[in-house]
Amino acid sequence: MTRGRGLWYSPPMARKDGKRVKNADPMYQIVPFIMNKRYDAMNMINLDVPVSPIREYIKAKRAEGRYVSHMSVIIASHLRTMAHFPLLNRFISNCRIYDRNDVDCAMVVLKDEDGDMEGTMSKVRLELEDTIFDVNEKMNSYIEKNREAKNKNATDKLIKKLLAFPGLARFGVWVFKFMDKYGILPRSVINASPFHTSFTITNLASLRTNYIYHHIYEFGTTSVFIAMGNPREVPFRTKDGVDFKTCIPLGVVMDERICSGHYFADAFKLMKKYMDDPRLLEKTFSEEQNASPEPEEASAQ
Repeated sequence: MTRGRGLWYSPPMARKDGKRVKNADPMYQIVPFIMNKRYDAMNMINLDVPVSPIREYIKAKRAEGRYVSHMSVIIASHLRTMAHFPLLNRFISNCRIYDRNDVDCAMVVLKDEDGDMEGTMSKVRLELEDTIFDVNEKMNSYIEKNREAKNKNATDKLIKKLLAFPGLARFGVWVFKFMDKYGILPRSVINASPFHTSFTITNLASLRTNYIYHHIYEFGTTSVFIAMGNPREVPFRTKDGVDFKTCIPLGVVMDERICSGHYFADAFKLMKKYMDDPRLLEKTFSEEQNASPEPEEASAQ
């Protein structure tokens, strides 16, 4: 607190995971004070992604000796969309807007704990220049490492320390929330936290269940959450009538304070384009820009 500025004034602090945005439209600067909770600002959308183009691409890659998963296609599509629409990698903390320094993807991985399938959650570092093959390799390595029952990732180790003594978890989480709010959370905790991430994705189809609209956590900085569900038949209107296509449903939850609805709409339109033709993701972002005109971006307003 600063004397003479009132009890509730707190000076902005430099965060280790993001840079303060000071040139945003005044409307977007005031909105986080009106909706100061992430769950207050959640917008939701359902994306039905036709399976056929992804399956054909995966089949073609297997013929070349490469294995690419459905999950990697979706993650790579969102990552490339973020390269074109950088505001998707923003977050809100303590009513202020930040550009995230890195690109991280958090994901739950099931592992066998003495015959019981338990979930562990961590994150993997991505780069905006990653191709679909880079993403696939990183995700495979991430899943393999976290599925080993004997292996404890940084998140598991941090939780274990908090639960080691009675009352430490409650106090420790309170301290982490306080430090996160004022931008003084240590880099080591941010690196271990799956709640400080560009986006989180979960594959509920692996549990043979439908997609959901998963909340975005109040603690941390996650601004986008994507939940994949069981494939389903979806009707599409055509000039000859109605055509039913098998689709992967995605339940997407967003923090509407990071950019405009128009910006989100244009971003997800581009994301669907990449999922309809994953071959576009075989080039780096720079190579794609040099090869064709850059997709028109919506303004942040």
